[in-house]
Amino acid sequence: MPIGLLALAIGGFGIGLTEFVIAGLLPEVAQDFGVTEAAAGWLISGYALSVAVGAIGLTAATTRFNRKHVLLGLMVLFIIGNLMSAIAPNYSVMMLGRVVAALCHGAFFGIGAVVAADMVAPAKRAGAIAMMFAGLTSANVLGVPFGTLLGQQLGWRSTFWAITVIGVIALIGVATLVSGHSAADAETRDNGLRGELVAFAHPQVWLSLFVTVLGFGGMFGAFTYIAYTLTQVSGFASASVPWLLVLFGAGLFIGNFVGGKAADRSVPKTLIIVLVGLTAVLGVFALTAHSQVMTTISLVMMGAFGFAAVPGLQMRIMHYADRAPTLASGANIAAFNVGNALGAWAGGLTITAGLGYTAPIWAGAALTVAGLAVLLVATKLASQHAKRTPAPRPAEALTG
Repeated sequence: MPIGLLALAIGGFGIGLTEFVIAGLLPEVAQDFGVTEAAAGWLISGYALSVAVGAIGLTAATTRFNRKHVLLGLMVLFIIGNLMSAIAPNYSVMMLGRVVAALCHGAFFGIGAVVAADMVAPAKRAGAIAMMFAGLTSANVLGVPFGTLLGQQLGWRSTFWAITVIGVIALIGVATLVSGHSAADAETRDNGLRGELVAFAHPQVWLSLFVTVLGFGGMFGAFTYIAYTLTQVSGFASASVPWLLVLFGAGLFIGNFVGGKAADRSVPKTLIIVLVGLTAVLGVFALTAHSQVMTTISLVMMGAFGFAAVPGLQMRIMHYADRAPTLASGANIAAFNVGNALGAWAGGLTITAGLGYTAPIWAGAALTVAGLAVLLVATKLASQHAKRTPAPRPAEALTG
């Protein structure tokens, strides 16, 4: 794998750390700024909403620019946002810093996925995308628990200072290790925003987005309220939850790697197997959540199957966006976050209805089944189209 992928992975690590570590520091942040828990929670939800906006808005605004230069600009934005959080004198500045950092999130992964795929041969593109996303999964496994520990020991601001330093390292890495020119860049400049928007005329692009929202939303429908499931159903102590989530993060890391390798062989088969597997895991989890042993196993498997779909989902939409993949790739990152919100909303409805703390897991399974149904329809339509018009690029593993 090209060493430039390492620079993208470091950037992904920093961004993942920014997104998730705040959850473990909310009590300290709320106390420092004198705000309620609910107000502090907006530092998380506000971030997620800003990710969706930046994924489409910033990507659309930068379609004519060199992708390396855009990535560098995004990392500068990331550094500024986290620096603002580290020195924030009040809650408003802290929120602004979170928003600024979040705006680069979706665009970085959307454009970075295209850059990563362009670094390698067509048969290795899903693996390259998985390598970039490995930074995000590593943030869950290693960064979040240690970042939380750092913040608890030295103050929550120390964590954001550390993330700022990681951003500087990623900036230097992208500047020195990522190539500044590619054929894809030339195509993007020729296409412009209008050319990028043409990709959305392809029905398969929209079907891919729906699969992302529903399939990924299924995992987060279960994950959003996992702390309640672990403590109220499985009987774990609250102090055990962070370390159980490390196991979940380990599953994300493994799933991302295996899913990338599998998608390089066949995207449709990989996605179908993964979504079937995720549905089965969620069903077993909901049925056996009273067992601590089964719950532990289910956490790892849920993370593995949930994130194994990511490289394939990103590859699928980039393929059908054809020569204008940048904005579609960014839209797919936004779709992941829409799926997060949808899953959390659906899970919340089940709890409000008094169905118990395993109900969000069933809601997640239902969303995953819906995503699988859309995928099967999309795959069948793609196969029928391929028979009428033989595919000129079989190496991209989208038809078998």
